Amino acid sequence: MEIEPILLPGVDNKRPIVIAGPCSAETEEQVMETAKQLAERNVKIFRAGIWKPRTKPGGFEGIGVDGLKWLQRVKAETGMYVSTEVATEKHVFEALKHNVDILWIGARTSANPFAMQEIADALKGVDIPVLVKNPVNPDIELWIGALERLNNAGIKRLGAIHRGFSTYDKKIYRNQPQWNLPIELRRRLPNLPIICDPSHIGGKRELIAPLCQQAMDLGFDGLIVESHCNPDKAWSDASQQVTPAILEYILNMLVIRDTQQSTENLAELRKQIDSIDNDLLEMLAKRMRVSREIGTYKKEHNVQVLQAERYDEIMQKRVILGETLGMSGEFVKTYLEAVHAESVRQQLEIVNNK
Repeated sequence: MEIEPILLPGVDNKRPIVIAGPCSAETEEQVMETAKQLAERNVKIFRAGIWKPRTKPGGFEGIGVDGLKWLQRVKAETGMYVSTEVATEKHVFEALKHNVDILWIGARTSANPFAMQEIADALKGVDIPVLVKNPVNPDIELWIGALERLNNAGIKRLGAIHRGFSTYDKKIYRNQPQWNLPIELRRRLPNLPIICDPSHIGGKRELIAPLCQQAMDLGFDGLIVESHCNPDKAWSDASQQVTPAILEYILNMLVIRDTQQSTENLAELRKQIDSIDNDLLEMLAKRMRVSREIGTYKKEHNVQVLQAERYDEIMQKRVILGETLGMSGEFVKTYLEAVHAESVRQQLEIVNNK
């Protein structure tokens, strides 16, 4: 893909790029008060949801086109750039008509190729930065496909927003971060700016600061944070919004480390990692050879491939061992699931090979 930098006059080209504002534009007074407080704290890009796709009907679904006039007032009175989410062709036309500076595409929309193509067609011939949130499900091909549709329509100033992935398990996060997905996106598209959305990942304001720091430690380019002049009274997602003053504190506390560092010690440690990775792959190949021998035995003796009790025994014992060796149980579980899935696949090939 041909990707150009998202450079905006007056916005420092340094990490982190900060986009902030309320989840939803609720009233003109709320929008202006929040924008003024953010502008006083040197935030250059204001965000506000105009159309809000809600999980269930009956909730506040956005103020609609009237809110775009408030964004125009924000630009006129504060000098900030303004951004909002678009999900349909009509949204695109209305946002462009009201001189919105940056568009973003939400997770529900990026998961729908039909909707993405409609938006891409509406943006043909337009030069505007467009940010694409990850799809609700952890599918990197779908994410890249959404970006490619826009790029094919002529949009060069592209960026990605990592907002985590929906899951039934919300013990800690609203959306699971699964940092490996944006890391893989960076590997495939190294010139693509990636912005973290800690508000939607965390779902709770107390998680925003550590998530911002983790994003910076992983080399993300920017942050898009929900900030409201009175978060507890917000009409949507109140628990994940912070005041402009708290946002300023969070940003001032961030430690921004070098994205690249070349030293002899680091190079030597990386050589060790390369060697260990090679050893691990050779050991995995040896394990798969043993699995195929087991598959041959099962075929000859008419034994089914999946042995649930054996799998459960492996999982329980290896997870405990992994934890005693200093690894998280969740990591060991994920690793073992992947290894077992490949073992089963190879055994099924043998058993079903006539």
